[in-house]
Amino acid sequence: MVVMTSAPETFLSDAEALGLVFEPGDLDRLQRFISLLYDANTRMNLTAIRNPADGWNRHVLDSLTLLPWVHDAVERARVDDREPRLVDVGSGGGLPGLVLACVVPELSVTLVEATGKKARFLEEAAREIGLDRVSVLAERVENVGRDPVHRESHDLVTGRAVGPLNVLAEYLVPLARVDGTILAIKGAKAEEEIVQAKQALYHLHAEVIEIRPTPTGRIVAIAKKRAVPRAYPRAVGEPKRKPLV
Repeated sequence: MVVMTSAPETFLSDAEALGLVFEPGDLDRLQRFISLLYDANTRMNLTAIRNPADGWNRHVLDSLTLLPWVHDAVERARVDDREPRLVDVGSGGGLPGLVLACVVPELSVTLVEATGKKARFLEEAAREIGLDRVSVLAERVENVGRDPVHRESHDLVTGRAVGPLNVLAEYLVPLARVDGTILAIKGAKAEEEIVQAKQALYHLHAEVIEIRPTPTGRIVAIAKKRAVPRAYPRAVGEPKRKPLV
């Protein structure tokens, strides 16, 4: 039985301090997500944060710090008369992709998660919440990045806790449209990772355009300037074994 977990006052006050405004239905969907996440966490390892009240701030609020870029992407797509698309790599428990889908229902969201049981959780959660624009790929991101359906076709590409930026960039940048934005949710060592990723970003025709502090770390925003060379991403496992230098 899934026990519904309401948003704590700390979450609501912190969200207000960040200027977040929720539309009717947003908090209900987020509450359903948190409840499903923590129910599933009793059967598989989706989060190390055991207290659902802490999960609202550490997971939901952290994911919602990406909303300014999401709203910008939605508006640009509307001007171009096309559907806004976001792909979230290494979604795990649905962070940040499923959270963003809860509050921006017009957004087409693809969740990439290679672990089968986690991918099944994401599919079930999206169905339970009623997020019909969410799709799940139980696939390695290197393969997704070479698939013409997904390569260079997303307005936004997100990644949270997937790996160091010099590795993460090779996973994420090929999935973004030219002039699209890559958002890496990083910790306190973000600036150090950016230095280490300088050559990787050069090879991938991308550059860091902003580092924005959040209550839990940093958001590194990366702009994609030109199409990525066909050699990238490399074969499964290669970006992690031998990061671009």
